[in-house]
This record gives sequence, C-alpha cells and structure tokens, in this order.
Amino acid sequence: MMNPASLFKMKGLLEKFHKNHPKVLPFFQAVSQKGILEGTIIEAKVIFPDETEMVTNIKVNAQDLELIQNLADLNK
Repeated sequence: MMNPASLFKMKGLLEKFHKNHPKVLPFFQAVSQKGILEGTIIEAKVIFPDETEMVTNIKVNAQDLELIQNLADLNK
C-alpha cells in the first residue's frame, strides 16, 4: 500500500504530465469508451533523439482483459 505522501506526489506529477501532454488523456478516454476487446492489438512505438525506433505490440487475450479491467478499476 502506498503512503499518502507518495499518492499526493503522484497526483501532482500526473497533473503536470497532463498539462504538458494534453492529448494523451483524451486519447485513453476515447479508447476506454470504445472498449478493448479480445483480439484488439495494442502497439507502442518509441523514437529516440538519435531517430532509432523500437516498436512492440500485443494481441489482447482473455487474461489481458482481466488485467486491463483491474487497472481501470484502480483509476476509479
């Protein structure tokens, strides 16, 4: 269990992140409203300052859905 001071610090960091990257939260909210179903593909791509790239993806399965739901419940 996190202590209250850590939670308060995390809240401030998340608020700063949202201020610096205002499109991220609406994106995740739109994905959440549509719903992630089994068979959905989630992809992540990182482009480094030297322009090298790393990409990965997962095809969501039933066990993944349980984890996703539990993470969503933490946000409530």
